[in-house]
Amino acid sequence: MTSSLAVRYRRRHLLARCGLYFGAVLAAFLCAAPFLWSLVTAFKQNRDLYNPANNPFAFNRPATSDHVLYLFERTSFVTFAWNTLWVGLLVVAVTLLLGLPAAYALARLDRPWAGWFGVAIFLVYLVPPSLLFLSLSRLIVTLGLQDSTWSLVLIYPTITIPVSIWLLIGFLKTVPRDIEEQAMVDGYSRLGAFWRAVVPLTFPGIVAVVVFAFTLTASEFIYALAFVSPTTEKVLSTGVPTELVRGDVFFWQSLQAATVLVAIPIAIVFNLFLDRFVAGFTQGAVKG
Repeated sequence: MTSSLAVRYRRRHLLARCGLYFGAVLAAFLCAAPFLWSLVTAFKQNRDLYNPANNPFAFNRPATSDHVLYLFERTSFVTFAWNTLWVGLLVVAVTLLLGLPAAYALARLDRPWAGWFGVAIFLVYLVPPSLLFLSLSRLIVTLGLQDSTWSLVLIYPTITIPVSIWLLIGFLKTVPRDIEEQAMVDGYSRLGAFWRAVVPLTFPGIVAVVVFAFTLTASEFIYALAFVSPTTEKVLSTGVPTELVRGDVFFWQSLQAATVLVAIPIAIVFNLFLDRFVAGFTQGAVKG
């Protein structure tokens, strides 16, 4: 009897694990399907792509690299990618430099104006860019930054900083005050306690801000289109469409190749920090 129950339990356990793995694989495939479709499409021939009877996830005709080579040889994709990279890194640096101290002040310093000031900062993010770019364009012209990528470095933090402050406030409030107070008892100033005790524990929030600021910078379209016209100064969000969409002609495979080439490095970098991201949530407890 006992043996029969043990066999039944093992069978039920095996079926449960199989169901779990099947669900996980199915969910992973559904999430990865758009990327896989883009990857396959980038190497398809025109005759393969334009036949609606063909399987979109398979090569019904031999694969070709012509469309990927076209992206590098006949467009300024490398220039767009480089401009996007250095603009994104500078915007991330400015966002952290201004957003982290502001979030700390709102989360830690008990001031009567902290609540409504935080709401006012967030309301700035809610203003549509379509209403701001006309007035911001006057600022860019006054500073002589029109048709320069530096105009984006100046403008993008106005989008990234407000939301980043709110994200960081949430993480800073999860860090117990005891940690700061103990660091200050040990001889650190408030700034030293913030840098040495608080910042390491808010690493998940910092990673979230970095990912948010960089992806928003890489995907923003209105400001990049309004402020930058020369091909050598464009970023990916405007450079790729203007080079690969010409009237009613779409270089579809090259567009998908650009999507894949942009997504892969971001995914790799994020996964490199994934362990630190998860570990940050478990290192904020006060040990008794």
